[in-house]
This record gives sequence, C-alpha cells and structure tokens, in this order.
Amino acid sequence: MKKSTWFILTGLVAALLLAGVVSNYASGHPDGLDSVARDGCTFDADDTITGGTCMAQGETDNQTKDSPLAGYGLRGVGNDFLSTGLSGVIGVAATFALGGGVFWLLRAGRSQSARRSSQAG
Repeated sequence: MKKSTWFILTGLVAALLLAGVVSNYASGHPDGLDSVARDGCTFDADDTITGGTCMAQGETDNQTKDSPLAGYGLRGVGNDFLSTGLSGVIGVAATFALGGGVFWLLRAGRSQSARRSSQAG
C-alpha cells in the first residue's frame, strides 16, 4: 500500500474512534457561545429560563430536531453511550464518503482534461 493510503486509513480510524468512543466523554455543560448567550438570565432545575435578560430568550427550536441524528444521538437506540457513538460514526462515515466522492470526481475530471489536451497536441 502507498503511504498516502496508510495516512488516509489511519486518519479515518482515528476519527472513527474519536467519534464513536471519545465523544461520549464530552462535557455536557454549555460551551463558550452557550454560556455567553445565557449570561444575564436565571434558570430553574429543569434549565428553563425563569428571569433576567439574555440572548437565550430568543432561542428557537432547531429545524432538524426531528431528524434521526438530532441531539448528538441516534433516534431509536435506547443506550445513550451506543446512540452517541453510532451517531458520531455515521457522521464520520458520511463526511468521509462525501469528501472522497468530491476528490474522486475532481481527480477524474483532471484526468479527462489531461487526456484531451494530450490528444489535441
């Protein structure tokens, strides 16, 4: 196998491990943007805004909230650890397939262009 193939496969395996296993250990606390959006409001135990003024008050539901991969999990899988891991693996696989397809199309187009220019010359 070529070095580039090993490099790509190693990166893919690392991404799959990170998405499938390590993603389950990510912090459940709000990230920086969420923290800033919530600044100035008070919340109850259910994380509902009870007072104050903050950007989070204008928050609306995501349009993809009913999709199979919404909420960093796979709908229909009862085990949270497995649900999050499968969601990450599906995301990595889809991204890899889409990116690989784009590179394959670009490479195929470049090869045809090179053949046409060599035949014309």
